[in-house]
Amino acid sequence: MDVIIRNGTVVTAAESYIADVGIKDGKIAAVGAGLEDPGARIVEAKGLLVLPGAIDAHTHLAMPFGGTVSADDYRSGTTAALCGGVTTVIDYAIQRKGAGIIETVEKRRALAEEQACADFAFHCAVTDLNGGAVLEEFRKAVEYGVTSLKCFMVYKKEGMMVDDGTLAKVLLKAKETGMLVNIHAENPDLIDLRVAQFLAEGKTSPWHHYLSRPEFVEAEADIRAIHLAKNLGTPLYIVHLANEEGAAAVTKARDEGYDIIAETCPQYLQFTSDVYKREDGRNFVCSPPIKGEESRNALWDALRRGDISVVATDHCPFQSFEKDWGKDDFTKIPNGCGGIEQMYPYMLSAAGEGKITYEKAVEVCAANPARLFGCTGKGSIAVGKDADIVLYDPALDYTVTAAASNSNCDHTIWEGTTLTGYPVQTWLRGNLVYDRGEFLGKPGDGRFIRRALRK
Repeated sequence: MDVIIRNGTVVTAAESYIADVGIKDGKIAAVGAGLEDPGARIVEAKGLLVLPGAIDAHTHLAMPFGGTVSADDYRSGTTAALCGGVTTVIDYAIQRKGAGIIETVEKRRALAEEQACADFAFHCAVTDLNGGAVLEEFRKAVEYGVTSLKCFMVYKKEGMMVDDGTLAKVLLKAKETGMLVNIHAENPDLIDLRVAQFLAEGKTSPWHHYLSRPEFVEAEADIRAIHLAKNLGTPLYIVHLANEEGAAAVTKARDEGYDIIAETCPQYLQFTSDVYKREDGRNFVCSPPIKGEESRNALWDALRRGDISVVATDHCPFQSFEKDWGKDDFTKIPNGCGGIEQMYPYMLSAAGEGKITYEKAVEVCAANPARLFGCTGKGSIAVGKDADIVLYDPALDYTVTAAASNSNCDHTIWEGTTLTGYPVQTWLRGNLVYDRGEFLGKPGDGRFIRRALRK
């Protein structure tokens, strides 16, 4: 063996136990007590948790949006990810009119292969069926290793929205080919109506970003998408679920036996819509917006029940001066927040505080994303898996600051948040890439993951 991580507490989605972990050629070679190899590097992990690297299944790196490009490219975004224990990111490649799925992904892949420090994969957001040619490409996309797609129910002006008929075609073809369709669910007509009303009334603050797309505007689209999927007999994955009524609809559908899957984000679990009343409220502008306390509590409840299966970030930060474009008009604020470095520490801190278990944190941040999105070598501390391993000190308190963060963004919505516990090491395929505040990786370390169909 090349490395033996000794005496740590191994945490999986199912259990925790004290064991050694042996690494050979970038893979986990053994898990058990008293592992020995005279040539191995010994890493003492007594008192630490030994966790699978997290998978952030929802990122937007180097994404053109709102007249600019998100602050983190594949280099800075994956650096931040690894420093927070995320060893794999699944980014969104946005198809433009006339382009194909594989063509779209390969353009992003070329950027990532040069820059990425962590492993990476892609969902493809379908915006144009190209007369049906894109539907016929689904099988080739699966063979290529892209097994999930996205449809936006909003962003008509940006050219990304699909209508319900197009969504139905995508859902049906995806079911036929085994792909999973991810949905951004909000009602665009209600948003446009409310935005026009607020602007006419001179109500232009970040608070009115929230009021223009409040709970019921997201919930209506959640319920409509679920209703459509149920009646078509297709699976559905709802991204960044943020509201109480939508969470209840997911629970109801799952209780009835339907294949409905939900993801939420740390910002919806931590903050409430009151952040939009703050002086820095523009920094929290994202879509869907952060909702009220009732929704925040409902999301935690759904997470504990297992009706929310994944926590991911929707990482898409913009610089302060870009957020300031909307100081007199909330519609000009680029939508998006950062969190790729804080996701795993935040969820593990929640476990340390008793909100969930450490096993649940591993389940929603590593095991479930690996299973649902076909990252077959990831997501667990088990023999044969990639040695993507995080050593986590549950006794190390940490306060988040932008100054100490590795994102390229000049601010963080997590500023001043104190976490109970923090990662001290991150290993990517057996290589130590983060060690107690020092980043040791480099661009090009990341590998493209050809994903399988989900199990």
